[in-house]
Amino acid sequence: MLKKNRYDVVIAGGGIMGCSTAYNLIIRDGSLMIAVIEKDPTYTYASTSLSLANIRVQFSLKENILISKYGQEKLAVFAEEMRVDDDIPEINFHREGNLFMVDKSGQKEALDSLKKQKELSCEVEWWTPEKIRKNYPLYEPSLYPGGTFGSDDGYFDANTLLNGYKKKSKLMGVDFIHDEVIKIKKCNGRVSGAELKSGRTLRTEILANCTGAWASQLLRTAEVLIPVFPVKRQVFVLEPEVRSPVPLPLTILPSGLYFRSETGSLLLCGKSMADDPKEIDFTWNQQRFRDILWPELAEFVPAFDRLKILRGWAGLYAVNTFDGNAIIGEWPEIKGLFLANGFSGHGLQQAPAVGRYLAEIITGTPCSLDLSRFGAERILEGRPLSETGLV
Repeated sequence: MLKKNRYDVVIAGGGIMGCSTAYNLIIRDGSLMIAVIEKDPTYTYASTSLSLANIRVQFSLKENILISKYGQEKLAVFAEEMRVDDDIPEINFHREGNLFMVDKSGQKEALDSLKKQKELSCEVEWWTPEKIRKNYPLYEPSLYPGGTFGSDDGYFDANTLLNGYKKKSKLMGVDFIHDEVIKIKKCNGRVSGAELKSGRTLRTEILANCTGAWASQLLRTAEVLIPVFPVKRQVFVLEPEVRSPVPLPLTILPSGLYFRSETGSLLLCGKSMADDPKEIDFTWNQQRFRDILWPELAEFVPAFDRLKILRGWAGLYAVNTFDGNAIIGEWPEIKGLFLANGFSGHGLQQAPAVGRYLAEIITGTPCSLDLSRFGAERILEGRPLSETGLV
């Protein structure tokens, strides 16, 4: 097969963000020549594959709420939309809910966010400790005034979502290339090409950086600096001695500790912490669970003071240390350079809406959901965007 050296759009990174962007581009303009460059087509170390694959509308920033609301709608029809002949990508969306426990110091903010979520027609409620205990009898929620429960929130099969976008995009003519973009080439203030590790150079005037935890590394080749760093997060797979009579939702304590049921009566548990390494590191340490997470977990779920650690893994968050929100859109100083970076752990659930938005601004079509608030201008101008929506 003759190798192309010229593309209308080159997408660096073939994880969920890159595949969603490719799909949304090709369905808007089937004549586009699009290349998706991915260094690890097995996705062994991709954040997509290593994610807990959760989606929730429980944010405080309006745009983040609407991004996930669209994502939930997309998941509901995904299998049929991405169907290829008899191959139907069933993502197994488990709407077990998300339960955010709230302490006294965070109650006002939680209730303000809940009001905003309900104004946007989201299925979220305030639950008292009594209601929480009634629904999940293993819990001991009396330490908290209550929590917010999103009944439409839940988890799904991340790899099926990724491969659904990828297979459909390939069928429609997108080229997927096993290689790595190692340099963004530019000329006269605009993108001119992508240099690959194999030695090839692809000519293009549009490049979308969807490289996740490696985003900053690639952007530095174009003299673009963003405050996004790879941060290691660990997940532990547990087998409780006492099993819950009902599946447990993703439950998040105010400290950041989270856990949920997994198939086979197992439990997944993790916690993001300030001392998590800011580096590419996929090792995991079960002692971290024993010393730090287990005592807190057992305090909230006393029955979990007896369990077995089966295994675990580490993945990477692409953390935006500036304000914790994504950087989406064209880089103001380089024409044709588009960013979808710094999702800080929310990339998988935000990919359907962000891929659509990138495709819309690249092709110049009207935006279904205006995400310009996440533009890179705020980074250059020093205007952090907090999750409360306040600048």
